[in-house]
Amino acid sequence: MTSEESVRAVDNPLIGSVADWLMAEALGETDVEKLLEGCCQRLRAAGIPLWRAYLTFRTLHPLFRAISLTWRHQSGLESVGHLHTDSSTAWLQSTFLQMIETQIPFLRRRLVGEGAVLDFPVLTELRDKGAKDYFAYLVPFGNALPGELQTDGIAGSWSTDRASGFTEADIHSLQRIQQRLAVACKVTIKDQIARNILSAYLGADAGRQVLNGRIKRGDGETIHAVIWYSDMRNSTTMADHVPPEEFLGALNAFFECTAGAVLTHGGEVLRFIGDAVLAIFPIRDSSTTASDACKLALTAVRDADGRLTQVNHERKEIKKDALSFGLGLHLGDVMYGNIGVPERVEFSVIGPAANEVARLEGMTKELNRHVLISAEFAQHVPGDCQSLGQHKLRGVGTPLELFTLSGQ
Repeated sequence: MTSEESVRAVDNPLIGSVADWLMAEALGETDVEKLLEGCCQRLRAAGIPLWRAYLTFRTLHPLFRAISLTWRHQSGLESVGHLHTDSSTAWLQSTFLQMIETQIPFLRRRLVGEGAVLDFPVLTELRDKGAKDYFAYLVPFGNALPGELQTDGIAGSWSTDRASGFTEADIHSLQRIQQRLAVACKVTIKDQIARNILSAYLGADAGRQVLNGRIKRGDGETIHAVIWYSDMRNSTTMADHVPPEEFLGALNAFFECTAGAVLTHGGEVLRFIGDAVLAIFPIRDSSTTASDACKLALTAVRDADGRLTQVNHERKEIKKDALSFGLGLHLGDVMYGNIGVPERVEFSVIGPAANEVARLEGMTKELNRHVLISAEFAQHVPGDCQSLGQHKLRGVGTPLELFTLSGQ
């Protein structure tokens, strides 16, 4: 690039405005998708002939090991989550792995003409779709441990379909912008990872509350909620007679049926207590009534039963014992917040209603019922429940009328 081109690239006020926009976004509430799409649109407006942009980064998430974003001028942004079980063939053949292994911060390839070099599968794919020039980059976050590859950071590429490819001034501008993009992405990715972790370990709502400042012991609120307590049957016997890894697999399958159904239908899973699930369907404002929450919980029960039927069909084919569970459903006020010691707290629910739902579940064995429901819950869905009469719950002074699902 000539000195005149270099000055033009540095002084381009439109490129400077893209850099400023990225820094402003990093200080606000944003996400990586919005950063990449907004950046690409602004670069095109600044005269950079972008046809495609790609960005990938590792994450901490129960389902995904990495996220990839692809922006195309004509179709916009596409996001793909790479599962922990995904094959790594594409990564092993990528430009980025070689760049990481050889510690090359950027790589450029002309895709057409006498100077074309198509030494990676992705380059041929892009050329066949119309790309003429390709520029890849790595921006690491921090330093790798001695002897390890640096894989924490972002990897990305820019492509153009302009016949003559990128100019040297374009490349200079892209190098300038990708550093700012990396800074904005680092802030956003770290924030998203924190949210992923809190959501995975505390639940989505509890995680949000912790991030919003409710972190010390005693922080919380009294809420009205449907309370769900389910417990796997015969788990102790199973744990004593099968290998630990087989029991763990059965336990996770059970949780996918019960806790998975709760999450699907709008509930919050608060705790896994051994082989039990404590969850709530909160009633916080006029948008959700007690009747709504009870109906959602019953829908989750039917979903859990359907999932378990499928799991047991699969277990029967491999000669494994069927899984089953008892469930208590209650409606009442609970204290929803942090309990524990100052150094180690847990976001959960406490109060008489939380104790009573556990007692309800405990009675399922004595009454030989799959589901037991309190009168407070049953009054909101009378057509779905049938009375079992008055029964004494352990630790509760007065006998209570208990219900089960109609037809069971």
